Amino acid sequence: MEDIAKAIRELGANPQNAQQVVSALMQKNIILPSWSELLKEYDVNFHPVMDRAKYPDVANGDGTIDYVTRVPLDLMKVTAKRMTELVCGIPAKRVYKPQNERQKEAAKVIERIYMRQRIDSINVERLNMLFAGCEVATLWYSIPVENNDYGIRSSIKVRCRNFSPMLGDLLYPLFDEYGDMVAMSFWYQRVVEGKTKTFFDAYTAENHVRFGLDSGWILLEAEETGIGKIPCIYMYRPTPIWENNAQLVYEMEWALSRNGNYIRKNSKPIMAVYSDEVVQFGDSEKGGTQDKRFKDIFALPTDAKMEFVTWQQAADTLKFHVQELRQQYFSSLQMPDFSMDNMKTVPMSGEARKMVFIDAQMKAKDESGRIQEFLDRETSVVKAFAKAAMNSYDADIDALEVENIITPYTLQDEKETIENLMTATAGKPVLSQREAVQYLGWSDDVDETLRQMHEESAGNAVEPFL
Repeated sequence: MEDIAKAIRELGANPQNAQQVVSALMQKNIILPSWSELLKEYDVNFHPVMDRAKYPDVANGDGTIDYVTRVPLDLMKVTAKRMTELVCGIPAKRVYKPQNERQKEAAKVIERIYMRQRIDSINVERLNMLFAGCEVATLWYSIPVENNDYGIRSSIKVRCRNFSPMLGDLLYPLFDEYGDMVAMSFWYQRVVEGKTKTFFDAYTAENHVRFGLDSGWILLEAEETGIGKIPCIYMYRPTPIWENNAQLVYEMEWALSRNGNYIRKNSKPIMAVYSDEVVQFGDSEKGGTQDKRFKDIFALPTDAKMEFVTWQQAADTLKFHVQELRQQYFSSLQMPDFSMDNMKTVPMSGEARKMVFIDAQMKAKDESGRIQEFLDRETSVVKAFAKAAMNSYDADIDALEVENIITPYTLQDEKETIENLMTATAGKPVLSQREAVQYLGWSDDVDETLRQMHEESAGNAVEPFL
């Protein structure tokens, strides 16, 4: 691994080694499913029921085509979105623990860097990529622009962007024997001057190099990262969030589609005549002509009967079959089927609805481990860029404690929780005023909010005597 880092450092002097360096960086030492295979499950257009070779339309002898019923179910995409909502439906919070005024200033700058990137939206985007595509990486970088975006005068603007196989990128993390990342590389394509070109970027703690593909890999750019660490954060999971349950969805699609064919063929009412004698058909009000503009007249014997007959389908059996498959799908994934139709048709108390989320919360807790690690590494990178934006604050930023908190989504009644705690303590407060303001999360500066609250309280106390 040290040899690769050294080769990257020396690429500026030895650009002819570009091919060997790229080949070494492409040695991915983790095994993940390819997006080309996952896409067949994720996108309903690639499901077996949509495959006209496996499930063809019916060609008639007269040249017409009877189109078969196709009922795709987009449950894999729903599952990825639902898991994302469970993890960050309540946005991840960063809790800062400054010990002095300089650390408080640093905390404000770091939080503003996050906010300027719309970090909550970024989290939703990359968690969807993780749960569906199995891997995602975020690159943080800076551009030299004078600005006041972070509450201070800064010479750089901090930006971030996501890379994922779902966006057409190939990710190549390189780890040493201890599991520490040595380099992070991206293969991607971009349109340059109307032509699609292929690039390969590699980042180490010291350097960033860019290669272009032109009959072979050539070095296009080499520079120092300037922050002393790899500016990329990477996370992965071995399987998509729907795991090995695609076949359950396919079976539901086949059942509904085949039943749709039967309904289409047999739902038209049929005229049935019950008679022991020959019944004369086809006469009309115009003397026996076959003019269909007029209502047909039937000549029936005295005891004959005629009525429309409709197909009595076995709807209950189909409904049971599909419901059982759907329940098995969500149960095996530890996720409740809390669609609007399902929740409104099942009568539940508020407490019962909370209990529905227990399995989902446990699942979210299982998933939050890798996400917590990812966010902590990202905080380390953002702090490095904050040091570049704030002169002479390096020691304060390094010493600043930042905790990332992930709260799985749940139906909460905070009033009920507070009342229970107050009852348990015989009506005494359970939080200090400072802790309450900080927990609520509405204030950007807890100390300033408390100061204003005390001033307002003092003003209200003396006002009656004025």
